[in-house]
Formats: sequence, structure tokens, C-alpha cells
Amino acid sequence: MVQTLGEKATREVFGPTLARLCRDGLDIVCVDADLGFSTSAVKFGQEFPERFFAVGVAEQNMIGVAAGLASCGKVAFCSSFAVFSPGHCFDQLRMAVAQPGTNVKLFASHAGVVTGEDGASAEALEDLALMLSMPTFNVLFPADAVECEQAIEAAARTDGPFYIRAMRPKTPIIFDGSYKFELGKWPVLRPGKDVTLIACGELVVAALEAAETLAGEGVEARVLNASSLRPPDKDALLAAARETGAIVTAEDHFIHGGLGGLVAQELAAEQPTPVEFVGMTRYGTSGTWQQLLEHFDLTPASVARAARNAIARKSG
Repeated sequence: MVQTLGEKATREVFGPTLARLCRDGLDIVCVDADLGFSTSAVKFGQEFPERFFAVGVAEQNMIGVAAGLASCGKVAFCSSFAVFSPGHCFDQLRMAVAQPGTNVKLFASHAGVVTGEDGASAEALEDLALMLSMPTFNVLFPADAVECEQAIEAAARTDGPFYIRAMRPKTPIIFDGSYKFELGKWPVLRPGKDVTLIACGELVVAALEAAETLAGEGVEARVLNASSLRPPDKDALLAAARETGAIVTAEDHFIHGGLGGLVAQELAAEQPTPVEFVGMTRYGTSGTWQQLLEHFDLTPASVARAARNAIARKSG
């Protein structure tokens, strides 16, 4: 088993991180669409009430207000659940944020099938595809709470639109205080020469566990943490393709339009390589998040199986 450092939900770091950055002097404001307790945005609002704007169940209005505040020079964050934002406000994101390049940062929690017991209607599985369709958005999906805090800070200190995807359950912490998130970088979490496992979000742990399983079979699997979907780390991806000759992607999202689609497109253009995809292919259902990962084959065993398939497809 992969050693972890406890558990924490990535959504829990949002409000406290904004408050810390505001105390550090960043001109931050936050617009919330009635879900601030769940996203932890209220923790920022409790410390800086004059910088916190609750608009109610009105995600479209939330984006418009955030864009207006950004146009006045503020670092404008907004927060809701991923199924609502971008789900309810894609047009506003496109027109008021993406096209003009407004300095708005959307923090979307409760993403993926791991939203769990709330069922299929609450499980955002298309959000990365929607956000990646707009070329001016930076799109981040941190692997744990440590990386999520750093990703929020990177967004706050970098001009332009950002989408940060967060999760509902407490998931394993894999990074310690020495970890440094870098926009556009996919760090190598484990070296390997036979196959590369590229994962984001909670499936980074699954990829690391799959690599341990494969090591017992004599297979050296490289593991990349693709938390920065845009900008992607083309250098790390192309190096992995050249040096290992086989790729697996793993994500809690539909396999089309997310990490898998992004990787396949880049490789098709520059370094054709066998790719296997672990991800969602149908809508979710209700259950605990651990049950749903098993039910939909988002597991270390599935990643290891995909790695064997990718290796078998290598030419020569």
C-alpha cells in the first residue's frame, strides 16, 4: 500500500487559503452561490465579510458579479458545486470570463463520481470537458489537500481565468510540506521505463498503488501527477511516450474530453503511442465514494490491467 499522511477533503482548504492570501495582501474577493458551508468559502467570509458576496442560488449571476469585480481590479474567486458551475453557467463563463480573459477563478467542489450518496444528478463528470473547451481557462485538478492549497495560491497570483476542481470526501494526503505545485508541470511521483501511468485527482493514489502491483510483476511503471490539465506538461508527456512507449490515463471524469482526451490529442500530433483509458463511460449512481470507485472500475487493479494492455500494444 502507498504510504499516506492522513485524510482531508480538498474542498476544506478553499476558504482558509483565501483568508491567508488576503491577510498576505492580495486583493481577493469571493462570490458564493449558496453553498459556502460546503465549499468552505464561508471561512473566508467570516474573516472578511466586506469581501464576501453571497448571491443565493444564482450561479449565472455569481459569474457576472465576479467578472464585474475582476474588471475593477479584484482577484475574484467564486465557488459552487461542479455540477452547477460550470453546469448552470457555461454561457456566462464563456462570454464574461473566457473570451475577455477576465481575472476570475472558479472553485468547484463535489466533482466526480466520488460525490457519492447524492447520486447521478449531483456527480459532475463533464465539467473538465466543458472547461477545457475554452482555451483561455487554466484547468487544475489537485491530487490532495496539500496540492489544492498550493493550486489556489497559484491561481490567485496568476492573472487570468482559472478552474479548480475539488472533491467532497476526505481523501488520502500524499504530499508533505516539501511538495511544490507548479502550473504546467506533471511531476514524476515514481520513476519507470516500461509504462507511464498519468492520473489526476484522487486516482493519483490508485496509479501509485497500481505501480506497486506492477513492480511485483517485474514491470517498472512511471507515475505522473497531471494536476495541471491546462497548461499541460507536454515535455513530461512526450518524454514518457518516448522513454516508456505505453501510456495509461486515469481520471474520475468521462474518458472523453478530460485528461484522456487531452493526452491522446497531444500524442497523436507529436508522438503516437499506445494509450489505455481508465475513467467514467456512463453516468453514476448512489453509494459511498469507495463503493462507486469499485463499481465503476476506478481502482488500482483497473489501472494495472490497463497498463498490461498498453504494454502488450507496444510495437516491436
